[in-house]
Amino acid sequence: MRVMPVWSRVRRGVPALVIALAALVDLLTPTSVSSAPLLAVAPVTAVSLLSQVGVIGIGLAAMAVQAGLAFAGGSYSWQGDAAVQITLASVTVLAVGLNRSLRMQHASASRARYAAEVAQRAVLPSPPSRLGDLRIAARYVPAEDMALIGGDLYVIQETPFGVRAMVGDVRGKGLSAVTAVSVDIGVFRYAADHEHDLPALVGCMEEALLRESQRREGLDATEGFTTALIVQFADDLSQVHIVNRGHPAPVLLHADGRARVLEPKQEAPPLGISGLGEWTSPVETYPFLPGAMLLCFTDGVTEARDPGGVFYNPADRVPHMVQSYRRQTGHLPDPSTVLDLLARDVSRHSGGAPQDDQALLVLHRPFPQKDLLARPHVL
Repeated sequence: MRVMPVWSRVRRGVPALVIALAALVDLLTPTSVSSAPLLAVAPVTAVSLLSQVGVIGIGLAAMAVQAGLAFAGGSYSWQGDAAVQITLASVTVLAVGLNRSLRMQHASASRARYAAEVAQRAVLPSPPSRLGDLRIAARYVPAEDMALIGGDLYVIQETPFGVRAMVGDVRGKGLSAVTAVSVDIGVFRYAADHEHDLPALVGCMEEALLRESQRREGLDATEGFTTALIVQFADDLSQVHIVNRGHPAPVLLHADGRARVLEPKQEAPPLGISGLGEWTSPVETYPFLPGAMLLCFTDGVTEARDPGGVFYNPADRVPHMVQSYRRQTGHLPDPSTVLDLLARDVSRHSGGAPQDDQALLVLHRPFPQKDLLARPHVL
């Protein structure tokens, strides 16, 4: 059974506290001062806190307290107090109706959220926690609470050519963006298993996205595109090969705390706009040493701004968080913890809810077992 937070339990007592306050006011003030308006507040406060039975109970308690106080003070008037009782009963009936409506809306929202979760698992399934020696963590942080999936994506799989992954961001929002995400993931999964090198894989995706755009209307037909970061690891994980098509550059975190932004040496446009011209897909190769992590993300991270308009810089902030965690715990955080730290830090930087969807992916090469024995505090 899930334990409710302390505040959730305490606030259930607010309606009863209102009744007690009304009784105290009645006892401490002259007879001419009525606490009936405060008693009428009690059923209203119970609308979002208690069940229908609880709301009715609070309403009956308010009516009983009002009558008892009137009798105890010798000021009971059949005509006047009967009107107060009718008012309290009417407010209680209204509160019961509001409670029922609120619960129906909550049930509808829960069904919608469940449907969104099913859609998310179908369109954007969670990757495995490891493929061979490569450890993996992924996170999707939606900008809207009910929109659990939008135009950001990640996908990773083991192929005959090594582990390949993609992080991308589809132009647009809503259902059309989700449709484009499903196309991107489907094409990547097929091409990743069949194309020998990354440029050929990217070319296959370009063709598929061009065909898909021809089936659409409006801006989706002429301006639909996907920024994409496509990576491939050597069989022994000693190197990582990257093609960047208009996507935020990933950050390479070394075991010693250093960070390097892997900016492409040659710019290339997003996928899906080959109708405007032809571009190459340059492949850049970097060493991927034991203990290293490759942090990939969408522009929901890099375009998050603080109240002063300053953009979030993961290359500066993530290493500090990792080192702070290491000082506190004695070891480096695992990939999932890195994503927790990043998501919370972006939220703090932007002052609350995400300003845009965020797809986060960490790919980690752990130290070999023999090195772990020599490095008991390093993951």
